[in-house]
Amino acid sequence: MKMQTHDLKTWPEYFRAVEIGAKTFEIRNNDRNFKLDDFLKLREYDPRTMKYTGNELRAKITYITNFNQPTGQLVMGIVVQNSTVN
Repeated sequence: MKMQTHDLKTWPEYFRAVEIGAKTFEIRNNDRNFKLDDFLKLREYDPRTMKYTGNELRAKITYITNFNQPTGQLVMGIVVQNSTVN
Protein backbone atom coordinates (compact mmCIF):
# COMPACT_ATOMS: atom_id res chain seq x y z
CA MET A 1 0.00 0.00 0.00
CA LYS A 2 1.32 3.44 -0.98
CA MET A 3 2.03 5.91 1.82
CA GLN A 4 0.52 9.35 1.43
CA THR A 5 1.67 12.78 2.54
CA HIS A 6 -1.11 14.92 4.00
CA ASP A 7 -0.65 18.69 3.78
CA LEU A 8 -2.01 20.26 7.00
CA LYS A 9 -2.41 23.83 8.21
CA THR A 10 -1.00 24.21 11.77
CA TRP A 11 -1.28 27.24 14.04
CA PRO A 12 1.99 28.64 15.45
CA GLU A 13 1.61 27.48 19.08
CA TYR A 14 0.97 23.89 17.98
CA PHE A 15 3.68 24.01 15.31
CA ARG A 16 6.29 25.16 17.85
CA ALA A 17 5.24 22.46 20.35
CA VAL A 18 5.77 19.77 17.69
CA GLU A 19 9.04 21.38 16.60
CA ILE A 20 10.57 21.25 20.10
CA GLY A 21 9.27 17.74 20.78
CA ALA A 22 6.72 18.68 23.47
CA LYS A 23 3.77 17.62 21.29
CA THR A 24 4.10 14.16 19.74
CA PHE A 25 0.54 13.78 18.47
CA GLU A 26 -2.06 15.36 16.21
CA ILE A 27 -5.81 15.35 16.83
CA ARG A 28 -7.68 15.75 13.55
CA ASN A 29 -10.92 15.01 11.80
CA ASN A 30 -10.34 11.90 9.71
CA ASP A 31 -11.41 13.62 6.51
CA ARG A 32 -8.27 12.50 4.66
CA ASN A 33 -8.27 8.78 5.45
CA PHE A 34 -5.07 8.93 7.52
CA LYS A 35 -3.17 5.64 7.71
CA LEU A 36 -0.31 4.26 9.77
CA ASP A 37 3.07 5.12 8.17
CA ASP A 38 1.61 8.03 6.17
CA PHE A 39 3.35 11.39 6.51
CA LEU A 40 2.05 14.76 7.66
CA LYS A 41 3.40 17.94 6.15
CA LEU A 42 2.64 20.43 8.93
CA ARG A 43 2.68 23.95 7.52
CA GLU A 44 2.74 26.79 10.04
CA TYR A 45 -0.20 29.13 9.43
CA ASP A 46 -0.75 32.41 11.25
CA PRO A 47 -4.51 32.95 11.75
CA ARG A 48 -3.97 36.67 12.50
CA THR A 49 -2.41 37.39 9.12
CA MET A 50 -4.21 34.49 7.39
CA LYS A 51 -0.90 33.50 5.75
CA TYR A 52 1.56 30.64 5.84
CA THR A 53 4.89 31.50 7.50
CA GLY A 54 7.02 29.23 5.31
CA ASN A 55 7.91 26.95 8.24
CA GLU A 56 7.19 23.27 7.66
CA LEU A 57 7.67 19.97 9.47
CA ARG A 58 7.42 16.48 8.01
CA ALA A 59 6.23 13.87 10.49
CA LYS A 60 5.50 10.15 10.18
CA ILE A 61 2.29 8.71 11.65
CA THR A 62 3.39 5.98 14.08
CA TYR A 63 0.09 5.31 15.91
CA ILE A 64 -3.61 5.97 15.32
CA THR A 65 -6.58 5.69 17.69
CA ASN A 66 -10.10 7.04 17.86
CA PHE A 67 -10.59 5.92 21.49
CA ASN A 68 -12.87 8.32 23.36
CA GLN A 69 -12.87 10.80 20.46
CA PRO A 70 -15.92 12.44 18.87
CA THR A 71 -17.23 10.62 15.79
CA GLY A 72 -14.94 11.13 12.82
CA GLN A 73 -11.99 12.37 14.88
CA LEU A 74 -8.74 10.57 15.70
CA VAL A 75 -5.46 10.94 17.54
CA MET A 76 -2.23 10.23 15.68
CA GLY A 77 1.13 9.59 17.30
CA ILE A 78 3.81 11.32 15.19
CA VAL A 79 7.59 11.44 14.90
CA VAL A 80 9.20 14.44 13.17
CA GLN A 81 11.41 13.39 10.26
CA ASN A 82 12.71 16.79 9.15
CA SER A 83 11.89 20.49 9.17
CA THR A 84 12.26 23.68 7.21
CA VAL A 85 12.11 26.50 9.74
CA ASN A 86 13.02 30.13 9.10
